[in-house]
Amino acid sequence: MADNLLQTATDDDWGAALAEQAAATAPPVATPKPAPIFGNLAGPPAPANGAPAQDIDFILDIPVNLTVELGRTKLPIRNVLQLAQGSVVELAGLAGEPMDVLVNGCLIAQGEVVVVNEKFGIRLTDIITPSERIRKLNR
Repeated sequence: MADNLLQTATDDDWGAALAEQAAATAPPVATPKPAPIFGNLAGPPAPANGAPAQDIDFILDIPVNLTVELGRTKLPIRNVLQLAQGSVVELAGLAGEPMDVLVNGCLIAQGEVVVVNEKFGIRLTDIITPSERIRKLNR
């Protein structure tokens, strides 16, 4: 009878070990993935011909600051405090020199001043290429 109890205890240990091993080597049970919080942010799928999508319509209404710069100069605070109505400030630009056109502070073109219906405007004479813009940013 003692042999029978010893045999049962040994079988139970082996059975427990085999069950543990089977659980460790079994493929993990797939847990459901949580639903994404933000839907698909990648945008529309690429066209079937493999070319990347060029749809930029969603950014066309974003406002930017366009500035035309007549010229610049550096003045000590003493001279700025002495400015009064009628004072003349000499700028680094020359008369007839093209004006810089900046978008959000980044140079994109140059042009000349024009007057249209008693309002100032600028006629673009030179557009800065994207490669030139990148080169100037890296300086």
